[in-house]
Amino acid sequence: MQLTVRYFAGARAAAGRTEETTSAGRSLDELVDELAARHGERLSAVLTAASFLVDGVACHDRRVLLPAGATVDVLPPFAGG
Repeated sequence: MQLTVRYFAGARAAAGRTEETTSAGRSLDELVDELAARHGERLSAVLTAASFLVDGVACHDRRVLLPAGATVDVLPPFAGG
């Protein structure tokens, strides 16, 4: 049971990759903790301010389990207008 994490803009730079796969069946909060531990302080800082899409839909309940096959997009705050 896997899911895909895709990184955009500053999150991509902090993670050092555009995407990766990881285990499904856990919450977004648990996933964020794992990604911060895996990639270090720089990504951890981005994740605290990031928004997340799960299969293209904004995720507001970070305790809901992420299903197998899902795609989680990590979107850091964007500047500009």
